[in-house]
Amino acid sequence: MRTDKKERLAQLRRWRIRKKVRGSIVRPRMAVCFANKNIHVQFIDDDAGKTLASASTLAKSTPDRDSLAANVASAKVIGALAAKTAIEKGIKQVVFDRGGTRYHGKIKALAEAAREAGLQF
Repeated sequence: MRTDKKERLAQLRRWRIRKKVRGSIVRPRMAVCFANKNIHVQFIDDDAGKTLASASTLAKSTPDRDSLAANVASAKVIGALAAKTAIEKGIKQVVFDRGGTRYHGKIKALAEAAREAGLQF
């Protein structure tokens, strides 16, 4: 399959999911983004259009951030850190936005780590 067609199908998949997944102040959207080298997690209130909390492998508050990458082990660390950050801001329930990727591997590890740290999906 051609690369541009693959990217187009991925974008359509993301748009289809975003029509259904919506965050509010009560249950913000937990948006997960895996880049080639980094992991980003944001808690977004879509009604106000604001980011309430975030965690990343690039954030200065992340412990031992030089050794973290976009893999399963780092996803577990970032998932727990994101949940801790959200709970400090008063967020207990979230809507999980996996960004159009399969619930498998890194995404699954991050979600399970966040659940173990106290977030409810």
